[in-house]
Amino acid sequence: MDELIQQLLATLAGMWRKRWFGLLAAWLVGIAGIVIVLSMPDKYEASARIYVDTQSVLRPLMSGLAAQPNIDQQMSILSRTLISRPNVAKLTRMADLDLGTKTKDDQERLIDALMKTLEIKSIGRDNLYTLSYIDTQPERAKRVVQSLVSIFVESGIGDKRKDSDSALKFIQGQIVTYEKKLEESEGRLKDFKLKNLGMAEEGKTYFSRITDISAKLRDARLELREAENSRDVIRRELAGESPVLLPETPETATLVSVPEIDGRIDALRRNLDGLLQRYTEQHPDVAGTKKLIAQLEEQKRLEVQARRKADLGKPGVVNGNPVVQQLKVAQAEAAANVASLSARVAEYQSRLNELSNAVKRQPEIDSEFSQLNRDYDILKKSYEGLVSRRESASMAEQMGTTTGVADFRMIDPPRVSPTPVAPNRMLFLPLVLLGSLLAGLAVSFVVSQVRPTFMNSRSLSDVAGFPVLGIVSLLHNESSSRQNRRRLVAFFAGLGGLVASYGATLLTLWLVSARNI
Repeated sequence: MDELIQQLLATLAGMWRKRWFGLLAAWLVGIAGIVIVLSMPDKYEASARIYVDTQSVLRPLMSGLAAQPNIDQQMSILSRTLISRPNVAKLTRMADLDLGTKTKDDQERLIDALMKTLEIKSIGRDNLYTLSYIDTQPERAKRVVQSLVSIFVESGIGDKRKDSDSALKFIQGQIVTYEKKLEESEGRLKDFKLKNLGMAEEGKTYFSRITDISAKLRDARLELREAENSRDVIRRELAGESPVLLPETPETATLVSVPEIDGRIDALRRNLDGLLQRYTEQHPDVAGTKKLIAQLEEQKRLEVQARRKADLGKPGVVNGNPVVQQLKVAQAEAAANVASLSARVAEYQSRLNELSNAVKRQPEIDSEFSQLNRDYDILKKSYEGLVSRRESASMAEQMGTTTGVADFRMIDPPRVSPTPVAPNRMLFLPLVLLGSLLAGLAVSFVVSQVRPTFMNSRSLSDVAGFPVLGIVSLLHNESSSRQNRRRLVAFFAGLGGLVASYGATLLTLWLVSARNI
């Protein structure tokens, strides 16, 4: 550790002896740095702020009816991909930046430089975007920002319309394709039905049809047996009845049943009971109801007389028994019901026989029919879905045309900063001062190493490899001491002058910038 410290002290002592070389290098580097910083051209920043309003009153109202893309996400992607080579090439033509380029390489270099300096920044989540550009010419910077704003707005609108048109064209093409497939499927289904007319029923297989018809046949046979039993009972009752003679009186007329008239009379009487609970005998509704009942009773009496006259004309019958008449009517109805059920049983039996005869062919027909139906249903569902999506996309496009994809609002129009934003000379000058001091130290160290000086006997002994027997010291007189002090003052004066010159330059720049503001 002591050896390292001694070596460090020796190095510093050597650098101190060569300090004038370091001071000269510091002045040269400082002057060159000041010249370079002061000669750097001023750069001005042009900027604009745009607010993109993606909310619309119509959008929530059309939710579920029209396709609604994520406009916020699209605008976010657009802000990150807007500065592309085709857009920047278009911007150079809009801002007349390509007038100074003569070759293709010059244009490529210009585009590369613009892509590095153009900026689009999103401020928070409020869809607020800042477009900026820095150039040495304020007017040119402003033109570039104006052109960039135009491209930003056009890209936001044009890309969405292009996407909508492409989507509609694709969906329309798919609809035409599926329409042809659907027509072909309908044709195959029609040909199959014509070929196997009556053999296939939609939605039912062979075994389900066999089961249904068998169940219907059993039910029909049961109903037929019930109807036949009912008919036989009525016949036996008729066989046991004999005609009787009834005097023709109003009381006997009421015993004969005329179902259609008796039903109306019963309904009117029930209605009359309800009216009498609310009104008196003199009420028009009560009087009208009584009148209708009397008319119907007269009509019934006439009907009974007509039936009796008809029965008197028959041989062996003097007067009609009402019970016999009702049994005859019931017998006729039972016979008709038996005939109807017999025809139903015969029809179900015929269908069952046909299915039994086609037992080998029917499963194949059912399978083919189910396959055709399944293909047709799938194609129809896909076709209807495409049509629905086309209407939704068309409605979305019309909604975008009516309300706009997004509302671009210019918050701050393109403007140029009144003072230069670069270079920051107030920062560069202290860095140049620090660099000049470091350069002076580096030169002093290099010179001390190139032309080394032995500062003590130990360093001489280490280099020579021989022991040092003695040291001759130099004693300074008054004249040499004054000379050393003058040299020391001159050195620090030179170093202080370097620092003071930088301070004066910084103060001058600060006063000039304050006056411009």
